[in-house]
Amino acid sequence: MRKMMMRFGSFTALCLAVLSSCSEPPQPISISPDDFHNSVDQVTEVMIHDIFSPPVASRIYAYPNVAAYEILASQSEEFNSLAGQVRDFKGIPTTSDLQVNHELAALIAHMDVSKRLIFSEDRIESYQDSLYGVWSKANEAEFEASKKYGLEVAEHIAAWLDGDNYKQTRTMPKFTVQTDDPSRWQPTPPAYMDGIEPHWNKIRPFLLDSASQFKPLPPPPYSMDKGSDFYKELEEVYAVSQEITKNGDDSEEIQIAQFWDCNPYVSVTRGHLMFATKKITPGAHWIGISKIASRKADYDVMNTVYTYTHTSMAIADAFISCWDEKYRSNLVRPETLINEHMDDSWQPILQTPPFPEYVSGHSVVSGAASEVLTGIFGDNFSFNDNTEVPYGLPIRNFKSFRLAAEEAAVSRLYGGIHYRAAIDNGLDQGKALGQHFLNTLEMRNN
Repeated sequence: MRKMMMRFGSFTALCLAVLSSCSEPPQPISISPDDFHNSVDQVTEVMIHDIFSPPVASRIYAYPNVAAYEILASQSEEFNSLAGQVRDFKGIPTTSDLQVNHELAALIAHMDVSKRLIFSEDRIESYQDSLYGVWSKANEAEFEASKKYGLEVAEHIAAWLDGDNYKQTRTMPKFTVQTDDPSRWQPTPPAYMDGIEPHWNKIRPFLLDSASQFKPLPPPPYSMDKGSDFYKELEEVYAVSQEITKNGDDSEEIQIAQFWDCNPYVSVTRGHLMFATKKITPGAHWIGISKIASRKADYDVMNTVYTYTHTSMAIADAFISCWDEKYRSNLVRPETLINEHMDDSWQPILQTPPFPEYVSGHSVVSGAASEVLTGIFGDNFSFNDNTEVPYGLPIRNFKSFRLAAEEAAVSRLYGGIHYRAAIDNGLDQGKALGQHFLNTLEMRNN
């Protein structure tokens, strides 16, 4: 009888233990910085697939990051909302639901806003649904509450971005080429595409007072007089190209040009077929560098999203500032003049992108991004840039963001697609814009 009681007691204890384990509440869903890196990477992959122009791509990066940042900042004593700081933004709705996981809600908002801004929505949805299934099984109540709030914020951000004039620019007239003026931009081979985004200066900036706030110095006056400053810059493009191609593609300058190419419009002609190769944009390259730096610094979720948000807004405003000058100066590309006046068989190392020459977009964007990243991580922050590895290019190592920006800028000379003034003045323009972001935005409490 005693043995039976002992066995019954042991069985009862086992049942109670099982029941106790079954009734334990589900654990909170854990979100890591890598979850945000992966979400940003998904956006990059879709943008490559959809072939968005560099200016449009910058817009696609910025808004989802703002959505995520605002949710996280609402729970932070260290970081401030962008409400009242960036143009026309009045903040996000709050929630009193204690089941909301704000890091999870921020990631959900990032994915949902991203999905609204691209063409291939199914690619983001597939990735999103795979995560939803995991989170729902892990903690259904927390997931549903966080999803509800994340989508509410995404809807709020969508209403705000809808007022940035993007839709209106889709119906504005195409750029008119002035064939009677040799100083003006002409479409370039092989695709002879129309000028991309001629009305981008009408897009609402995030922080700039206007698109022309950081208007650069004008380029040297157009002149084919061999003693003029303009002609000397044209000669430099041709001479540099001739020098660095002597030993084939092994020269350091050619490798630099290819590493920073970032032209989503590269066309390849084979027989009667012409198709575009897949490449990231200049903004995407610097977003990749933001990821590299965040990982090296071992940033948590809040600091990671802060880095993406601050950098992507500066990049977006840099494109608005740069494109404002491009279609004001409307300057002819080196390829056009070299073929007409120096060497009709000459081709630049990089394919000339389809918009006016002055100023260099890569220079402006790199200057802006490098200043913001320097402000976040400090000067002399070395990193190994593996951003281009997925596209068949090796890692390049940099001792600072500013040195990387200088290399990105001069790569346009090596590539044969920009004159010196567009590179140097563009870099200065971008640096000034980046410093404006650092000095004006109060995202982080000192």
